[in-house]
Amino acid sequence: MTSVPYVDLVKQNQALRPRILEAIDRVLGHGQFINGPEVGELEEKLARRLGVKQVVGVGSGTSALTLVMRALDIGPGDEVITVSHSYVATATSVCLVGATPVFVDIDPTTGLMDPELLAAAISPRTKALIPVHLGGVPCPMNPIQELCRAHGLHLIEDCAQAVGATLYGRSVGSFGTGCFSLHPLKTLSACGDAGFITTNDQDLAALLRRLRSLGHRDRDHVDVPSENARLDTLQAAILLVKLPHLEEWLVRRRDHASAYETALRPFFELTRITEDAQPAYSTFVIRHDKRDALIAHLASKGFDVKVHYPIAIHQQRAFEGTSAPGLPHTEALVRRIISLPVTPELEPPDRDALIDALIHWSRSNA
Repeated sequence: MTSVPYVDLVKQNQALRPRILEAIDRVLGHGQFINGPEVGELEEKLARRLGVKQVVGVGSGTSALTLVMRALDIGPGDEVITVSHSYVATATSVCLVGATPVFVDIDPTTGLMDPELLAAAISPRTKALIPVHLGGVPCPMNPIQELCRAHGLHLIEDCAQAVGATLYGRSVGSFGTGCFSLHPLKTLSACGDAGFITTNDQDLAALLRRLRSLGHRDRDHVDVPSENARLDTLQAAILLVKLPHLEEWLVRRRDHASAYETALRPFFELTRITEDAQPAYSTFVIRHDKRDALIAHLASKGFDVKVHYPIAIHQQRAFEGTSAPGLPHTEALVRRIISLPVTPELEPPDRDALIDALIHWSRSNA
């Protein structure tokens, strides 16, 4: 029977294993395990790759969001508008600084923040908006930027799943302050948790570098209480090995997405891509009312697929009592979505076999 995993982390790392081990050995040799030279080198290379002035490496995508809100003085009594169709870290980070997440519904065609709903959600307590480039698909940023300017709000982009995605020829994370994850399942992946922040504000970057290191200005002086959220030197070294391969991996992801798009659109509802966007495709999502039956059928044929995410954030126990009036599109979507494998390690014949299985099932269940 066919066996096609959703992701194969061993395969990617195995191909780069000799160079990864050399990079780790260099760190072991110089012994600068905290804020070592590889961290600064990675920050500089990412800044050039993404077209931003400053990159600040941090310990995770969640830390990126949390530190940015601390740096922007967002805290108790403040509200941050975002979406409930995302990984829970988007809203968790708001709570971690003492602020309140306010959820708006999604555009049902894109699954992303609906800009038309934002104005009605703004209150005197609103301090920031967090659009989420979910699955590596960029949000429509022009109207979101304009709204932030008009109301004096901070724009924080949740780019956790979108390293390499562009919109209007610009990298995501360059429209506001960008918060990225380098978790092992991302388009650029560490061998553990890691993340980074993008900004064109040098003062903000300097503050973020203090905040990621418990508020230290130097070894002996602490300016503000903060957390330990540094990017590990070993992870930075590994990421420097992987970064040159990012474009090649994005091409493979986009090739898979194009094949799915062409073959499956007549049979399944697919995500509408924002105009002028070049997604990174950390996921490729299809939709069907008989989602669970389809997943079971694919599993019986050896195809591993996932759901990102079956429970909206406002439906999680941790967020009981959170104000989330009227999210019908979010609640409907999470019951219908299926993520297909789209990683660079996926072989085209396996992808095509999955496409055939999906089309056959669709015709049999029409």
